[in-house]
Amino acid sequence: MRAVSKSAIRRCATGAAALALLAGCEGPLDYDLRGQVGGFSTTDAAQSATTSRPAPDARGVISYPTYQVAIARRGDTVRDVAARVGLPEGELATFNGLKPTDTLRDGEVVALPRTVGAASTVDIATIAGTAIDDAPTDGSVRTSTLEPAQPAAAPAPAPETAGPEPIRHKVKRGETAFTISRLYDVPVDALADWNGLDSDFTVREGQFLLIPIKSQPAPQQVSQPATNVTQPGQGSPTPTPPSATQPLPEEVIAPAKPAPDVTAEAPTNQSNSLLGLPVTGTIIRTYNKGKNEGIDIAAAPGTAVKAAEAGTVAAITADADQVPIIVVKHKNDLLTVYANVENITVKKGDRVRRGEKIAALRGGDNAYVHFEVRKGFEAVDPEPYLN
Repeated sequence: MRAVSKSAIRRCATGAAALALLAGCEGPLDYDLRGQVGGFSTTDAAQSATTSRPAPDARGVISYPTYQVAIARRGDTVRDVAARVGLPEGELATFNGLKPTDTLRDGEVVALPRTVGAASTVDIATIAGTAIDDAPTDGSVRTSTLEPAQPAAAPAPAPETAGPEPIRHKVKRGETAFTISRLYDVPVDALADWNGLDSDFTVREGQFLLIPIKSQPAPQQVSQPATNVTQPGQGSPTPTPPSATQPLPEEVIAPAKPAPDVTAEAPTNQSNSLLGLPVTGTIIRTYNKGKNEGIDIAAAPGTAVKAAEAGTVAAITADADQVPIIVVKHKNDLLTVYANVENITVKKGDRVRRGEKIAALRGGDNAYVHFEVRKGFEAVDPEPYLN
């Protein structure tokens, strides 16, 4: 029989003691030292409840008002995700501190450097430029055949379908999943679930993490103070009524004055702004040069889409999903573009007035108009024209 070294015996004893200690624990192993160690505890932070991560669309994209992320699938590389969302693989890899050939974990979050799946999937700049070049100067109307739209990635869901926007944290050197979970007061396992981390909660420098949204607690019932009830004959003294023997003073009736003229003025569609809102609703996405060349305005399905200013319908086309796009030419080489609409009531060459209905909002979750303003060939922020 071989002799057993003292160091091996010590290792066995230490291992047995550790197993006994773990067996005596009533709760799960405290990976982040959340117990009462030296008087410091983050137990409350670890137990704070969070919501589940929103489900991505068919491409694996989750859209928020100011950014988008893609969720990797089993066996995906960065190159696979880039192809699915329609972005250059090098751009996507560099933005996330990865290489195009790096393999991703199932459920891992990949931040997108710019918006994908915009409502308009055709080159509106080309359409607008063609409309300017082809617009006659003598008041007559000429028609031309537009190039067919090129297929593009499926449009991303409306931002509000993804729920509240979580904080997007970029990992700095020296940070761990545990320090980040304490920073935002969220459980580390929720941080792992939201971002597809491995069992060791590994993060890397430059990685983007979504911070889980905390669940809202149920409203507490506030007890109302009991109303003091007095017995008959108790409480404030009854005021003395005026004597019935006293005659009432004589009432002096002044002559009636002529009623004021309250006739309301007829409403007007005129405004001090250069352009009118095409839809009365909520702006759900603002102008972002190079990412969103206009603004998206949401309202109820079927809401009328109106011309922002008087002009001529210069072009009517459609994107790859056959969703119509209207371009209206105004004076001073100004154009307005209305995308993601349906039920068009005008045709190319028609003269339209400011506020005249030209289409309607689509139904379902796509009830918004993508509205652009172009000065010549250049897209500009529409909001200063609407103020």
